[in-house]
Amino acid sequence: MTEVHRAGYIAVVGRPNVGKSTLINTLVGAKVSIVSSKPQTTRHRVLGVRTEGEAQFVFVDTPGFQTQHRNALNQSMNRVVTQALAEVDVVLFLIESMKFTPADERVIKLLPAGAPVILVVNKVDQVADKTRLLPFLQQVAGQFQFAEIVPLSALAGKDGDRLLGIVGKYLPESEPFFEEDAITDRSERFLAAEIVREKVFRLTGDEIPYGVAVEIEKYETEESGMRRIHAVIWIERDAHKPILLGKGGEHLKRISTEARQDMEKLFDAKVFLQCWVKVKSGWTDNAALLRSLGHE
Repeated sequence: MTEVHRAGYIAVVGRPNVGKSTLINTLVGAKVSIVSSKPQTTRHRVLGVRTEGEAQFVFVDTPGFQTQHRNALNQSMNRVVTQALAEVDVVLFLIESMKFTPADERVIKLLPAGAPVILVVNKVDQVADKTRLLPFLQQVAGQFQFAEIVPLSALAGKDGDRLLGIVGKYLPESEPFFEEDAITDRSERFLAAEIVREKVFRLTGDEIPYGVAVEIEKYETEESGMRRIHAVIWIERDAHKPILLGKGGEHLKRISTEARQDMEKLFDAKVFLQCWVKVKSGWTDNAALLRSLGHE
């Protein structure tokens, strides 16, 4: 008897900076969503794809739901979250172990009643006294009718495999949506911009706020396979430019070098990357400008 094939869309939701992108990358087995300790890193709906045996998992990495700074950028990000929740087969609600905040409660109010919701409790490896975990899990379990509760570490591959096995039971019978070797629906051009943006967040600390966007002005693939990429880092204020550039351009050089190295690993090809910093005042509250930069 032929085994039934299952495939479905799984939304990963939670408050900002709880580890959603890290979990997606672990589950997919490749870096398809950027990771930073800063909140509001993920802005777009990113699909990560993993095919295992007779099941295809299509993960939707969503922005953390925003309750402050009601500008056009955050409104766009919240629309991405609510739309993703309305269209998926399974929801993974990610929280941090031993932390259940008002921001988590606000996300719970968005969870759909029509799809199974799995509570994923991240960073359990960082809890020194494991006897505290069970009461905490019981407390959160009373907040919603969860289909399953899965404690794990988003960085651990074995925990990711265990979660895949649990999620697979809830996927509907379906033919696959993507080729077996696909890892994302996003283009290399999009991924290149996201990688540069990640390096900006990681390497500038708290000196640069989230008002940063990256636009790929040129993306060419040569016969040798080498990618030639020109990227513009847009910021809102002239005062931020020296911070991004660094003394003698050292910051920008490091951003470019680390971004290029990540691209070469992901694209499995040589990359020539040039980055520039330009000022575009008010872009985070300009809906037309946001659309031109790829925001929905």
